[in-house]
Amino acid sequence: MNYLKTAILLAGLTALFMGVGYLIGGQTGATIAFLVAAAMNLFSYWNADRMVLSMTGAQEVDERTAPEFVAMIRELSQRAGLPMPRTYIIDDPQPNAFATGRNPENAAVAATTGLLHMLSREEIAGVMAHELAHVKNRDTLIMTVTATIAGAISMLAQFGLFFGGGNRDNNNGLGIVGTLAMVILAPIAAMLVQMAISRTREYAADRMGAAICGRPDWLASALGKIDNAAHQIPNHAAEQNPAMAHMFIINPLTGAGMDNLFSTHPATENRIAALQRFAAETGTGTGGFGGYSGVAPRERPAPPRPRGAGPWGGADRPSAPPSGPASGPWGGGGRRSGPWG
Repeated sequence: MNYLKTAILLAGLTALFMGVGYLIGGQTGATIAFLVAAAMNLFSYWNADRMVLSMTGAQEVDERTAPEFVAMIRELSQRAGLPMPRTYIIDDPQPNAFATGRNPENAAVAATTGLLHMLSREEIAGVMAHELAHVKNRDTLIMTVTATIAGAISMLAQFGLFFGGGNRDNNNGLGIVGTLAMVILAPIAAMLVQMAISRTREYAADRMGAAICGRPDWLASALGKIDNAAHQIPNHAAEQNPAMAHMFIINPLTGAGMDNLFSTHPATENRIAALQRFAAETGTGTGGFGGYSGVAPRERPAPPRPRGAGPWGGADRPSAPPSGPASGPWGGGGRRSGPWG
């Protein structure tokens, strides 16, 4: 049912795009809009993941540059029955994460340095399990295409403002009032459809992500922390490109501008409540990812380390401090708070 609902919403988004084209250029405008939408969907299918990663400034990491983070993604992927995705870190202080890619074989997951610095290892595992659930459910393509079309509708509506709207030869002119209404209402309608698609997929990814990591409480705890921080710390890439906000696990927009008039995500408290119900239903209050069980994340003692080696596989006293997005225990640089650094 969720996939049928998503397909209907995507069709509605495409129809809205064609409708705006019709209001601008009549039948010809609608035809052109349809062709443009088809071309954009095809382009998004092959290239949108690279575009999103580029817009966020994500840097790919591996076992050498972020060993523990990559090892975590590898283990979670195995638990989910997925191929190992490409793994990225975004140098941004706001804690957040997203997944992208047209299918599980070409997927990528990305986390911000803020997420890796602020959350415990268990909470990070819950977040990344959620993102892998999006990959497993093939939400990444749907969400990326949705972002592309929603952004195009906004641009097309602005384009109509400059040209006055309508094909005067066919007496389809909107007039200044109609044009202004289209410029305002079309992006809002696109946002509502985008929001409906995102909300449909987020609850499903929360539930599957909790099952992948084995501890719904880890993800619930992470959602609360990320939501609180996202209202205080701006995500500059998302603020500049609000159409991709729905791809993140928590809405990255701070609400400083009108682009956050409607949230693309379900209320965080509702998501946490749903995870708590899932934990009660399944009895998954202990155990889970990595073999850590029965101990709250911030109470778990630090793991033993070999003599002469740091906790992340490096030297105890490196000759120079790490720097850049691909340094530090998670590839994020600097010291982490909490029991993991």
